[in-house]
Amino acid sequence: MEPIDPTPATSNITVRRGEPLVVVKDINKHYGELHVLKGINATVNRGEVVVVIGPSGSGKSTLCRAINRLETIDDGVITIDGVKLPAEGRALATLRADVGMVFQAFNLFAHKTVLENVTLGPIKVRGLSKADAEKKAMALLERVGVANQAKKMPAQLSGGQQQRVAIARALAMEPKLILLDEPTSALDPEMINEVLEVMVDLANDGMTMIVVTHEMGFARKAADRVIFMAEGEIVEETTPEEFFTNPQSTRAKDFLSKILAH
Repeated sequence: MEPIDPTPATSNITVRRGEPLVVVKDINKHYGELHVLKGINATVNRGEVVVVIGPSGSGKSTLCRAINRLETIDDGVITIDGVKLPAEGRALATLRADVGMVFQAFNLFAHKTVLENVTLGPIKVRGLSKADAEKKAMALLERVGVANQAKKMPAQLSGGQQQRVAIARALAMEPKLILLDEPTSALDPEMINEVLEVMVDLANDGMTMIVVTHEMGFARKAADRVIFMAEGEIVEETTPEEFFTNPQSTRAKDFLSKILAH
């Protein structure tokens, strides 16, 4: 068990500081001629919620996916909990097990029930017994508000329910970190809040999270820090309060004026 940080949870980044959990150093990524990540440097501390925002094509999702090697990088170093991200093989699988991932498109196993989706990783990777994995899975499904759907197949659920199952599945591995890549952008408007509520609860519980999102309300409410990206670079990095009330760059001001006008 980790010692509980006695400092109160707050969006003031000077208060809720654990030691660095994710360190991204000088990473570059090209798709052919396109330079999608340009010398990115970032640190995410244990227990911190970092929200990555920016216009489409700014490199947000690529950065998120590079952190668990779903995207390769051309150069630079990524470490998670002091361990350099392996390129492939068993070491990468082990490290990935510590990094939960929630995608835009849910990515649940269509041929398995909700309960089986959540127990699969703990049984196969963590070596839990079926009974223990199911007990834990039901507690997590309860936590995200879909315990009554446990026996159903994913296709029988709404998008919001599927995404909450995906979050439960990520939590079942007891990850050190959860990456959420635009987790609400495929959802109907009425379902977005039910997923955001679960994410806010996780943030309040001290889960380390990197969230790529267009949901500015979530960024304001739950983030310790906002990273604003444009054209493959980190343009600004500050508290939500500072970013939303006093953006420094023209690009951030332009982005906010467009997004907040809706």
